[in-house]
Amino acid sequence: MALLEVNNTSKLEREKYVVNNITFSQPSLQKTAIAGATGSGKTTLLKMIAGFIQPDAGEILFENKRVLGPCEQLIPGHPKIAYLSQHFELLNNYKVAVLLERSNQLSNSKAGEIYSICRIEHLLQRKTNELSGGEKQRIALALQLIKIPQLLILDEPFSNLDFIHKNTIKKVIQDAYLELNLSCIMVSHDAQDILSWADTILIMQDGNIIQQGTSKEVYYQPINEYCAGLMGAYNLVDANTLSSIINNKDVMLTGKNAFVRPEQFVIEPYTDNGFKAIVKNILFFGSYYTIDVAANHQQLSIRAHHCSYSIGDTIYLSLSTNDICFI
Repeated sequence: MALLEVNNTSKLEREKYVVNNITFSQPSLQKTAIAGATGSGKTTLLKMIAGFIQPDAGEILFENKRVLGPCEQLIPGHPKIAYLSQHFELLNNYKVAVLLERSNQLSNSKAGEIYSICRIEHLLQRKTNELSGGEKQRIALALQLIKIPQLLILDEPFSNLDFIHKNTIKKVIQDAYLELNLSCIMVSHDAQDILSWADTILIMQDGNIIQQGTSKEVYYQPINEYCAGLMGAYNLVDANTLSSIINNKDVMLTGKNAFVRPEQFVIEPYTDNGFKAIVKNILFFGSYYTIDVAANHQQLSIRAHHCSYSIGDTIYLSLSTNDICFI
């Protein structure tokens, strides 16, 4: 039995479906990520799951019982579902310890475990107006976790955070998942945040789920350009260029463009193993380089861990037939 079931669920706003007949299920202890452009319906879906928005059609089941919406109960929300909004607010000028005690129903030792997971023990005697954005977010997360939820919903948890605080909250979320036996749903606009984290990814567009799969499936086998772009940089290689690069007449050319991620190209050391390309631009990103090249009158982007080339150099490319996906 699934922990969460979303069945034919819709939400209508201003005569338009912002969530349109969505169905999916989530097993216990699974990490689900939801990706999509701004306005695709992600936050509305999350709030319906958490019980803060009333669906107009369909039903949402948690542990095989229907999640009630705000029109059906005095206090919106579900006791076993925690929802951390990207627009969370803490009471101003409150001591952190006092704020937590107001919501805490756990023993001191159990609460202390959660404060340790959230890395806020050193903040308990501070006031909320003395905290950074990342510190406030960890306290807001602790306020949700001391309710001992079974499902944790995270809506853009890394937005507006610097690199250090972003990495800290990532570790906090992972530790909470492991130590508290949580199931999780996360929305993030950055593919790098979800590809390494999620067991399954749902991609939304115009209120619909248009693709669902593992991280590798949605990254390497997108169903269209919209899905491809959400997960990172890509190339669309035309049939003429593709046939020259792979040099394999057994590959069926469908007439469609071939979808290729930049790192799937291989720079060959020998001219007879690859296809000629001219380096047009080189960008350094720390752990890798992005090399823009012109090949067969087409612009391509390549990713490499090392680069000894200069603009104007000739390089030779190859591509495995196993890496080809047509969209």
